[in-house]
Amino acid sequence: MQSIFQKYHIELSESELEKFQKFLEIFMETNSQINLSAIRDEAWIIEKHFVDSIMLAVFYDIQQSPTQYLSPTLPSQGREQAAASSLLAGENWVRCLVEKIRVADLWTGWGFPGIPLAIVAPQAEFTLIDSVAKKLKCIDEFAEKLELDNIETLVWRAEEIGQNPEYRESFDLVTSRATAYFPTLLEYTLPLLKVWWVFAAYKLTDKEEFASMKKALIRLGGKILKIKNYEIDGQERSIVFIEKITKTHAKYPRKVGIPLQNPIV
Repeated sequence: MQSIFQKYHIELSESELEKFQKFLEIFMETNSQINLSAIRDEAWIIEKHFVDSIMLAVFYDIQQSPTQYLSPTLPSQGREQAAASSLLAGENWVRCLVEKIRVADLWTGWGFPGIPLAIVAPQAEFTLIDSVAKKLKCIDEFAEKLELDNIETLVWRAEEIGQNPEYRESFDLVTSRATAYFPTLLEYTLPLLKVWWVFAAYKLTDKEEFASMKKALIRLGGKILKIKNYEIDGQERSIVFIEKITKTHAKYPRKVGIPLQNPIV
């Protein structure tokens, strides 16, 4: 397993490798019973699920919340904005306030990228969201067996949780892996995100789809911060980092089904 991670220049601690090994065994056993994934080969599960999930941690320091990095020369709002961007740019900021970053993984499915990210970022708090209860029950069992106390699960539709005041604009980082068409995806995710913080979208590299989100970004209050490209087993993939620069209008996300049927394009 270690050699596969190293192939992608990912170095894990001994305890992290032990958790991934245990996760592999649990995932394969469960997959033989309830068909979690069409991928059955051990090496492919490691590459296409584990490695792909934690590529975000290669490009973005999940555990270092932007509120920890404050420049004394900027006003408070500007400091937070610049600090969020610095996590990608690799700039150094003065550590001032320590608090756990809150991560929402929307449409988590069977726990990707949420569970692998929770393994490599134990100081962050992860909320894994899906509308299918049996998937989240499975994730709860995985988390318990892996002794991951930084994971909670929520059964909720994307359109509805984004309108709930308890969760709207409450997360520091939102992730979603290989899910909806980009304009639709932005309408689901940006309402969950605090202003100046980041949505990380895992996508197959598709410049045409990336170009389709310009209108949605303007209307929902986001901008492209950076696109990081990489390959998994020869397949081109990207993580698109979207920074939220203004509050999202209260009418978004729209009612169930509308963002999918009538995306902002």
